Amino acid sequence: MIPEFSLKLICGLSLVWCLAPQSLITSGFFRIQMLIALGLSVLAFLTAGQMPAADVGENAAARNMAIFGVVSGILSFFGSFYWTLERRRVGAIFGGLIAVCSWLFLISVVVGRSASSSPVEWVAPVLDAASSAMLFGSTTAAMLLGHWYLTATGMSLAPLIRFNQFFLASVLFRIVVVATVSTSSSGSFSMSDSGLLVLRWVGLVGPLILGVLTQKILKYRNTQSATGVLYAATILVFMGEMAARLLSSSVEHVALSGPVSGVM
Repeated sequence: MIPEFSLKLICGLSLVWCLAPQSLITSGFFRIQMLIALGLSVLAFLTAGQMPAADVGENAAARNMAIFGVVSGILSFFGSFYWTLERRRVGAIFGGLIAVCSWLFLISVVVGRSASSSPVEWVAPVLDAASSAMLFGSTTAAMLLGHWYLTATGMSLAPLIRFNQFFLASVLFRIVVVATVSTSSSGSFSMSDSGLLVLRWVGLVGPLILGVLTQKILKYRNTQSATGVLYAATILVFMGEMAARLLSSSVEHVALSGPVSGVM
């Protein structure tokens, strides 16, 4: 769970970097973002052994995650170095390389664990992982940018508004994907998982409401209040995605032990 979390967060953050109005944001923000990506890369490397070997065979999953951690860590280090030197174009290139590397690896992990060899069967799990990564990254990036306004007080409000719009779009996309996958899924879950199911949807509906509230707060140029709301949204997103992962594990366990039918 931990290496997958690190991978998804790197994917989401790097995508936001590529879509962000970088010219309106001071270099220090991206330097810190690169250091966060470096820390997540190290975490992915150290916990690579937690990747289920059965998904790919032998220890390939753990080995591949460790390789990703090393590659992403190196790119993040050099990205941080160039952002520190105010070499914005080169720093942005490293950010783009991290995005390409992380997204390709995320897709390979999802496809690798799929029991089907048909590309059509890969669409749902890939969209599920992609929407989760986008939600993780957009929420975290928006919250961290809000904190950055405490030091970069003269920065334009446009980037934070844009980041919050990314966040809202990611929440809506995640809700559509979860609702679609849940409707088409034939999975089962135990009645004892009802609390997780509720928490899972609170982690979607709650952030959507908070994102709309943040948008309204920003009309009054109150970045501190907006950041507080985004902080709460980040907590809800992490709780909701954690509940989703536990539900997924529960469905797999129940399916193997022949349980009570239900819809996740």
